[in-house]
Amino acid sequence: MEKLMQYVWKHRLWRSEDMVTNTGKKVRVIDPGLLNTDAGPDFFNAKIEIDGHMWVGNVEIHHRASDWKRHGHDSDKAYDSVVLHVVGKDDAPVRRTNGELIPQVVLEVSPLFNANYASLVNAVNEVPCAERIREVPSLNIIEWVEGLAFERLHGKVERIHQLLDSFNGSWEDVCYVTLARNFGFGINNEAFERLARRTPLRLLGKHSDSILQIEALLFGQAGMLDAQKTGMDNYYGQLCTEYAFLANKFQLSPMEAESWKLFRIRPQNFPYRRIAMLAQFIEGGFRLMRRILEADGEKEMRKIFEVELSGYWTTHYTFGKPNQRATAALSQRSIDIVLINTVAPLLYAYGELTDNYEMTDKAIRLLEDLRPEVNSIVTRFVNCGIDCPDALTSQALVQLKREYCDARKCIYCKIGHHLLSKAARGE
Repeated sequence: MEKLMQYVWKHRLWRSEDMVTNTGKKVRVIDPGLLNTDAGPDFFNAKIEIDGHMWVGNVEIHHRASDWKRHGHDSDKAYDSVVLHVVGKDDAPVRRTNGELIPQVVLEVSPLFNANYASLVNAVNEVPCAERIREVPSLNIIEWVEGLAFERLHGKVERIHQLLDSFNGSWEDVCYVTLARNFGFGINNEAFERLARRTPLRLLGKHSDSILQIEALLFGQAGMLDAQKTGMDNYYGQLCTEYAFLANKFQLSPMEAESWKLFRIRPQNFPYRRIAMLAQFIEGGFRLMRRILEADGEKEMRKIFEVELSGYWTTHYTFGKPNQRATAALSQRSIDIVLINTVAPLLYAYGELTDNYEMTDKAIRLLEDLRPEVNSIVTRFVNCGIDCPDALTSQALVQLKREYCDARKCIYCKIGHHLLSKAARGE
């Protein structure tokens, strides 16, 4: 409730410009102040005119006036700077530590505002405002979508910054872990990242001249090799033998096989083929970050990931079960996802940390050149009237759904804010 009241105060959505304290003094809000997200009063440096006198200080907001004492503010000198106490219910007077009475007003909002807020946060639709999005001016939506796109991109960039700290600034190691994670395509992301961290690039680099040893290390560390089943086929037996030797030499321990999810995954998307593809990037030395930085435009970046599997994996989706010639290692749509989730964030993070704005621009251009993702989230918003011409926009819509709609953070969403502001004005 207090979060909602803070929102109303911050955006001046109360019912009337004329406020009156509980002692009958007229209040005019010149500046509501700055919202404080740390300890202390809710708003700093507000400018409040009370009975013709200007006060500059802090504002505290509570659902009930009695919360002032309940929260211990009456004995906390940090709250002596409060010049106005804003409440939903006036059930007690409030005083500073010296006993001085603090002016207090009841925050009144339009009944329509409360009704609209309740309808949004309690909506059964996955997108709470689905039926009303078209009421929002297109310019407002365009600006919000752009902000959401960068919000999502910066979230991924922050993760890359953390990886850089873990790997002492090695961009190739960060690229390796990021690529591996995104080869999980959502359902196996965590398992792939664990595999990459458990099988470091420096270890794989010692065997980069042998694709069999690279595959043995990766499949073995993934927990996908069982020495009791070496008779499955010749290739599987070779992997088991190689891994047993390398695991003993380097004191390696595999993941639990149960870490991998196969349920409801098409055979061409099984993690076995993704691991085999990861091995191909490592063969001969992993230099993917350098290739990404040197690539010029979407077409060149796309070619980096148009890798064909060879040998065993041209006719297998898993161990011991040959099929007719398997499909390409990654479909064009899958490459799109890799470019969106791996390449663009890496480019942007690199440009940001090296003050190379050519790279940050390159990342944004890539997202603008790529087709929008095809998923239920994008489809849902398109059906609501939001245009989605490219991957930059589809990433924004994913951010909107996951961080705002799912959490019912309608008061922090600019679409929700527009609708609630209309309701506060009685529209």
